Amino acid sequence: MIIIACPGQGSQTPGFLSEWLEAPGAREFLTAASERSGVDLIAHGTESDADTIRDTAIAQPLIVAASLLAWRALEARTSLDGVGVAGHSVGEFAAAAAAGVLDAGDALALVGTRGRAMAAAATRAETGMAAVVGGVEADVLAAIEAQGLTPANRNGGGQIVAAGTREALAALGENAPRAARVIPLQVAGAFHTEFMAEAVPVLSEAAAAITPSDPVRPLWTNADGSRVESGARYLELLVSQIANPVRWDACMTSFQDAGITGLIELTPAGALTGIAKRALKGVPTVAVKTPADLDDAIALIADAA
Repeated sequence: MIIIACPGQGSQTPGFLSEWLEAPGAREFLTAASERSGVDLIAHGTESDADTIRDTAIAQPLIVAASLLAWRALEARTSLDGVGVAGHSVGEFAAAAAAGVLDAGDALALVGTRGRAMAAAATRAETGMAAVVGGVEADVLAAIEAQGLTPANRNGGGQIVAAGTREALAALGENAPRAARVIPLQVAGAFHTEFMAEAVPVLSEAAAAITPSDPVRPLWTNADGSRVESGARYLELLVSQIANPVRWDACMTSFQDAGITGLIELTPAGALTGIAKRALKGVPTVAVKTPADLDDAIALIADAA
């Protein structure tokens, strides 16, 4: 099975949508997506600098819209019957639309609300995140717990992201687990922890106005890596996931159990294929960063067929 993976926050880079604007229907899609999300996606995807698009309220709709733009382009050129989908953190909203759980417009409206709510929650305390790369997993988790931090993203491939107060993150950096590096991440707050709890009811209220559909293709959740058959359940998980850890490592285990034959990461790609090269050794990957990469993605799907 080919898995289509939708990336999370931090994957964006300045100008990454410029080449996509030349694709058929791209400008029209992004214009409509901007209206639904409340963010000028064309301007931020082509002109804004790195600091601007790091803003949670901008980054989240921008990433989801980019993934859906790439999905639409891929779907227009080849059959996606039989593929499975999953998203990392905010990428789960793109995955929800790709799986037919949410209409693309509803997914973008919800992620606009999510981004603004999480940005507001991040102002309540001095918090952040840091990637812990390498080391023995048990030792890394123990070190994170010892500093009162949360393993907010268990990404697999020797990478766990710790989240919490900046003071505790600094202490973790000074007392890094053996054979591990602690790398501060440029994010506004401690996402997927209790520090985001106030954003949950905001998104819950917005989600209550939407009627989801059951997925039309295999879909996995970050909550525990399991496959989700109910659209209503998946929407519930999208809401609660704001304040709970991401288990991408468990998702990859499920991909292996499902017989993964290749992984395609949608725009803005790179992070998840990088993890897959370490954690899913031997599984071919394609990072769709620009429209030119669609040819390789189509070839991978054809080979699997």
